[in-house]
This record gives sequence, structure tokens and C-alpha cells, in this order.
Amino acid sequence: MIPIFKFSELKQFLDSKVDCYNNPNFIENDPISIPHLFNKQQDIEIMGFWSAMLAWGQRKTIINKCRELISLMDGAPYDFIMNHRDEDLKRMLNFKHRTFNATDTLYFIAFFRHHYQNYSSLEDAFLPFGDKEAEFREDFAVNDFTESGQKQSSPSCLLSQMAKHTVEGNLNYFRSYFFSLEDFPRRTMKHISSPSQKSTCKRLNMFLRWMVRDDNRGVDFGLWKRIKPAQLVCPCDVHVDRVARHLGLIDRKQTDWQTALELTAKLRQFDAQDPAKYDFALFGLGVEGEI
Repeated sequence: MIPIFKFSELKQFLDSKVDCYNNPNFIENDPISIPHLFNKQQDIEIMGFWSAMLAWGQRKTIINKCRELISLMDGAPYDFIMNHRDEDLKRMLNFKHRTFNATDTLYFIAFFRHHYQNYSSLEDAFLPFGDKEAEFREDFAVNDFTESGQKQSSPSCLLSQMAKHTVEGNLNYFRSYFFSLEDFPRRTMKHISSPSQKSTCKRLNMFLRWMVRDDNRGVDFGLWKRIKPAQLVCPCDVHVDRVARHLGLIDRKQTDWQTALELTAKLRQFDAQDPAKYDFALFGLGVEGEI
């Protein structure tokens, strides 16, 4: 598609839309409103991750289901996860959002408990380069699943790609780590994507944006410092994809991980240190019907 702006004009236009949508007024009707209910870092991480993973469908419904989940955890997600008794989990058996059900809910709780027993921040779950590297279970490798002849550590994570010091490596590693608990439910795997599946990883990239970007605008949290804003990949949902194609920022026919990388590479030409900020502009233009 022929761009409808010159480069300098498009940058100016998108920068103005970032300013328009990257403000606290954006929060109320967006799933990011859920982690903003909390002050404790672990509560923000847990409910930020959960609301991002449930973020498909109408935003109002997503927000309501997340509030229901918070209520089931007595308004204190981290405390509930770390201190619940087995009988406390019975209340979770009726929780459901679209294809996300009680089995998935219980595994999320088990994973969070396992992780926070060893680490103070969920950021460590995305970083395969520290002391957690030795913790990874080689017996998690799925021997009968290959892609391009390479052994995989899970049905979606190539061992070689987990070693990349990029968000792609972070996301591939995270999925393997997330499903490294014994007897993980395979049905839950569909809720956690990875680049090795060729997914855009929209929800995970959105969660990383929330946790990593720190611009003092009151929307993104900027809690994590080891993953840098310059590394982020722009979340590529249906609104962002459509608007980006209209503006000539995407040429690739299909929408997959490579599309997200193509879009982010174009956005880095506007701001190499913070390309994901343009998610505000592209999403806002789409959801508000401006384009």
C-alpha cells in the first residue's frame, strides 16, 4: 500500500496521537485498568499478566472477568497465591472466560506460587540468562516434536531460540519456563503463545509494554529494568494491524511474528529507544474509528 504520509509527516502525526492516547484517561476502559487497582509490585505483575492473557473479546467483559477473579482471590492476588489452602481453590472451579476455564486458572495459580517462591519479580520468568538457566528441566524436552530438524524444549520453543538476548528469546524462554511444572495441563498451552509458533504474541507483548515502558505518563508501569523499552515489540492486534497497513507500515500479507517485527522495525525509525509507544497511536486510531 502506498503510504498516505511522507516520513516526517507520519512521525509527527503518530507522535501527536501517542500524546492523545498515552494518558490516564486511557486507563478506565482498557484492561490495563486492572493492574492499576494495586500498589504492590507482585499484585501488579500477577493481575497485569492475567488481564493481558484474558484480553480477547470486548474490553468491558475482560475488565469485569478480571474483577471477578480478583474477588475470588479476596482482593489480594499475591497473598492468596502464596498462602491459600487447597480448599480455597474450590471457589475457582466456576471461573471461565471464553475458552479460559478452571483448569487454566488453577495452573496459573500453581505457576505463580512456584515462581514467587524463588523470585521477587515476574521479570525473572522472561530472563533465561541468569541463575535460573540451570533450573530449566531438560526432561521437559519433547523428543517427538521437531521443527526444521531441531529439537525443541516444548512444542513451541526451539532450544537455540531461547538463548537469544532479544524479546523473541525472552518470549520463547518464558513459554518453556511457564510450562515446566510437573503435569502441566496441555490444554492451557493455547493461552501462552511464542514467536516459535509464528504467533504475533499480541497479549504477551502488551504485558511487556505495561511492565517495561517508563515515561511518567501514568499508563505503563515501568517496573522492570532489565528488559529495555528499545527491545520491545509492538503488540499487533486487529486494530493495530489494520491501521498500520493503512499507513503503509506493514507490507507482509499474513499477520504473524514476522509481521510484528516488520511493524516494529518501521516504528524504530520514528523512535529507536521506544518503538512500542506507537501502540497507543495505532490502537487508539483503530478502536476510536479515526482510521
